[in-house]
Amino acid sequence: MLPENSKPPRRPVPGPKPVAQCAPIKALSARARELDNLDQQLRRSLPPPLNERLHYAGLRGTRATLLAESSTWASRARMAQPKILAALRTLGVQAETILVKVVVTPPRPAEPNASLPLSAASAQHLRAAAKAIADPELQALFLELASFAEGDSCS
Repeated sequence: MLPENSKPPRRPVPGPKPVAQCAPIKALSARARELDNLDQQLRRSLPPPLNERLHYAGLRGTRATLLAESSTWASRARMAQPKILAALRTLGVQAETILVKVVVTPPRPAEPNASLPLSAASAQHLRAAAKAIADPELQALFLELASFAEGDSCS
């Protein structure tokens, strides 16, 4: 029996745990932050052409893994291995060799082109087409589209 002044233990709230309370996610997030921090520090210490094209991916045993955008940059990284290893050691990474993996990054989506303004002639054609359409909703859409014409004063 519980004493009169004590409350019964609260039952946990049903449902999934918040992500912040999941130990594996917390550890994974901390590791990702650590790798990102090391990557930024390494890139600051590399010479300009390499610092834009290489990323630090981790350490397994005594082998540091770097990611390169292409085989060309992977070759350059292998040629600069002594400099890269020295930079890693100054950051506290005890690597003896490097492994460079080529990772193709997906192309960045192209920014949409600015739409061209609708000419007055196009607006006239849209109005003529709207007159020939029996459906009032479709006719209204054509007329609305015609109203976007540059310098249109007929809408």
